[in-house]
Amino acid sequence: MKYQLAGCLVVLLGLSGVAQAADPLDRHQLNSLAQEDLRAREIIRRADRVRAPERPFRYTLTLLEHKEGRDVTENQQVLDISMRFYKPSEQVEKGDARALVRFISPVRDKGKALLSDLDKMWYYAPDLRRPIPISRQQRLVGQISNGDVVAADFDYSYISRLVGEEACGQTICYKLSLQRRWPYVTYPAISYWVEKDTGFPSRADFLSADGVPIKRSYYRDYQQVLGQMRPTTIVVEDALRKDNYTTMRYSDIRLETLPESNFQKEYLLRLNG
Repeated sequence: MKYQLAGCLVVLLGLSGVAQAADPLDRHQLNSLAQEDLRAREIIRRADRVRAPERPFRYTLTLLEHKEGRDVTENQQVLDISMRFYKPSEQVEKGDARALVRFISPVRDKGKALLSDLDKMWYYAPDLRRPIPISRQQRLVGQISNGDVVAADFDYSYISRLVGEEACGQTICYKLSLQRRWPYVTYPAISYWVEKDTGFPSRADFLSADGVPIKRSYYRDYQQVLGQMRPTTIVVEDALRKDNYTTMRYSDIRLETLPESNFQKEYLLRLNG
């Protein structure tokens, strides 16, 4: 079951970047959070909107592991994800961050599902009598850490500082230094590169408390999706073993508002009914 859980969490928030807070922040709380560098926050927020829309949406995610130069095709997963995602705004006082993940393939995983509600998570399989809660420790097992890499909401979860500008291939990027706001945020610090001209995320290095890179993500294959150029592939690399990485490909991304009842754990029992 560990691998299935690992694949799921990647899904949940790969494009969205959902906050991992005990309670949703309202827009006044969000604006009052300590932020030393307002220019950095502006860059971060713009990049967040590139990564995901602010309205509920649905997409298909295909995950493929690569180890020592080999595609681990036997572990490929296809998942169907619905996001009920809002940030606080003038129209929405309270934020919302919930996700429903349905396993499509491999065949052995059909019928399994995962529900995330901010910092709570439940897993369900047809052989279980009821959904079971997933602890923070379980979310960090094996490939699960890839989920945290792409899930971090930089605006909510980190205090950012603009370090300067650096070359990113053929373009120039802003380099930002991010430090976590709260102790339950998975990674203590992030180095983040955002293209200066476009505002597109380019790369993020996720660091330990000692500043050592743990994971590295690259945002690739930008395409026009829901009125905005967005990355449709995210490559998450082991910082110590570059030949070990996971490719996440996003497809069939569309706006869709499911009933709120679909994002309750009781709904998981009805998926196979």
